[in-house]
Amino acid sequence: MRKTFSKILLAAAITLGAGMTQAAPMLDSIHFLIPGGAGGGWDGTARGTGEALTNAGLIGQASYENMSGGGGGKAIGYLIENADSQSGTLMVNSTPIVIRSLTGRFPQSFRDLTMVAGTIGDYAALVVSKDSPIMSFEDLVAAYKADPRSTAIGGGSVPGGMDHIVVAMAMEAAGEDPTKVKYIPYDAGGKAMASLLSGEIAALSTGFSEAVGMAQAGEARIIGFTGQERVDAVADAKTFTEQGYEVDFVNWRGFFAAPGLSAEKADAYRATIAAMYETPEWEEVRARNGWVNIHNSGDEFTAFLEKQEEVIKTLMVKLGFL
Repeated sequence: MRKTFSKILLAAAITLGAGMTQAAPMLDSIHFLIPGGAGGGWDGTARGTGEALTNAGLIGQASYENMSGGGGGKAIGYLIENADSQSGTLMVNSTPIVIRSLTGRFPQSFRDLTMVAGTIGDYAALVVSKDSPIMSFEDLVAAYKADPRSTAIGGGSVPGGMDHIVVAMAMEAAGEDPTKVKYIPYDAGGKAMASLLSGEIAALSTGFSEAVGMAQAGEARIIGFTGQERVDAVADAKTFTEQGYEVDFVNWRGFFAAPGLSAEKADAYRATIAAMYETPEWEEVRARNGWVNIHNSGDEFTAFLEKQEEVIKTLMVKLGFL
């Protein structure tokens, strides 16, 4: 019965596709739980997804709740502890849920939640303020060699978190000791950006979509990102690879529901998200943010994260974080 219901929903979603704006919404509403503050990658992903779903008519309305704390652990704990009343909630998360579980920064893992779907990939980027004398990643490495302790790099995650790992990968590719780089953590992307503009840090490690927004607003310049090819959203931004540094990384982002969610409701969420990819409203949001479509639903999402967990664990041991 469960598989049959799922297939019916998914077939209907694909058939209706872009015409859904003139049909009844698949779901009345979704409440998005965001484990960080405004201005971060989770915030942008949840609000962008909600925008696409509502504009396409796939859901009636979207609401949002930012719940910072514990590197995302507060929101995960809340969703688990209040599972009975959270059937209408989807929590956004990404690679850090794997990293922070490995490091023991919170006791839960993705296995304690209902796996809904992975939705996008977002490259990582290093940015500098618009007035910085640093014009390339090579310049940042030179500044670090000249004065390591004064060349701090910030990020919107805890030490050993994803932003820190990206910094370590980049500096290792430049031939430096990744464990000695001065990394300053911030609880959310907005706070990290403020520190970059004030000169507290020389560069900021962040998601590419946030970097694109900063660059388009004229606040910052991208000095390198972890894709293999340039992205149309900001065509002058160079990859690390084309600058001669082998750094290849993509951060998935996706959605989880409370444990114990009914199979029918979980399948409805998955079918709604699957239908989203067929709409021009989603393509507008995706292109604007420079995201890559990476859609893994249900069991495929679980298998994807289990594989990533193995890869990240190996990398963290190599870099000295585990």
